[in-house]
Amino acid sequence: RSSAPDNHLETKAMTTLFVSDLHLASARPAQLALFQQFVARVAQRRARALYILGDLVDAWLGDDDDGSPPNREIIAALASLRAAGVELHVGHGNRDFLYGPRFVAATGARLLSDYAVIDLYGTTTLLTHGDLLCTRDVKYQRFRRVVRHPLTRHAFLATPLAWRQRIAQRTRSGTVASMRRKDDAIMDVEESSVAAIMARYQARLLIHGHTHRPAIHDYADGRRRIVLGDWYERDGVLVCDDAGQRALRVSDYLHLPAVQA
Repeated sequence: RSSAPDNHLETKAMTTLFVSDLHLASARPAQLALFQQFVARVAQRRARALYILGDLVDAWLGDDDDGSPPNREIIAALASLRAAGVELHVGHGNRDFLYGPRFVAATGARLLSDYAVIDLYGTTTLLTHGDLLCTRDVKYQRFRRVVRHPLTRHAFLATPLAWRQRIAQRTRSGTVASMRRKDDAIMDVEESSVAAIMARYQARLLIHGHTHRPAIHDYADGRRRIVLGDWYERDGVLVCDDAGQRALRVSDYLHLPAVQA
């Protein structure tokens, strides 16, 4: 599935917004409240579309996890976008790749493939979470292939939710310890992989998250790569329109004049 892009999705009017790596959890109520304010503002301004490029929540353990806090509140916020006519597109991150039909029905979201191509105001744009581009982290890529395999997913979802929650907690603790031991460069994207995937999909713009290293990278050949910020310490949103792309703090977006929204 990762080799085939979505059909080109049209984004031609108003603003199109991108966020990633929100990692919403009950333990972080301030970020959850900020997210609810953000979504309400997006709906009020009737943005063209909101793209969430993975890791919306700290863990999504299957659609039967939709009642666990704060998932119920998150789903309600996302559902409000459909009522306002805002397109919602959600990508899979390394923490939330188990969204299923119940999540889609409740939120009105369209799930993105690992690589999705859109026409962003005339620019061919490639969207992805970003972890697939961290090709120097061989152990993670091997782990990713195992946990994303359909048989693994089916077996995991067949177990009781309480068991899945315990497994997720242990895995999360192990992941934190593993990240501390890794070389910092290994956890970033590999530039040769970036160039190859952009050439493969003939994209001039790449937007991704995952690395928690927000930046705009402009290349000599005219390509651009925008890395979305995480919502741990410095939340962010990428606001796109006919004039280009602006990386903002969420608080700044909330206070933009209506004509700029």
